[in-house]
Amino acid sequence: MSVVSKAVLGVSLLLTVATVAGVHVKQKLDRERLREGVVRDLERQIRKQENLRLLEEQIVLTRYLESEREKTLESKEYPKSKQV
Repeated sequence: MSVVSKAVLGVSLLLTVATVAGVHVKQKLDRERLREGVVRDLERQIRKQENLRLLEEQIVLTRYLESEREKTLESKEYPKSKQV
């Protein structure tokens, strides 16, 4: 084999190995990114459920406070109307 053919063979082997290694590394990174996406989706769903729970609590508390305020206003109005 001539020196030029050995060099061409060496370069082509080197490029082939580099290409295969690059593809494997990219696949590994893609898999990791996909797994992270699943984890982020699960975390997002958990946060959404927690936010919905907090919203429901706030709605209940708001209704309670509004009813208490109405009771307070009604109790203040009745004595005024009796005095008249």
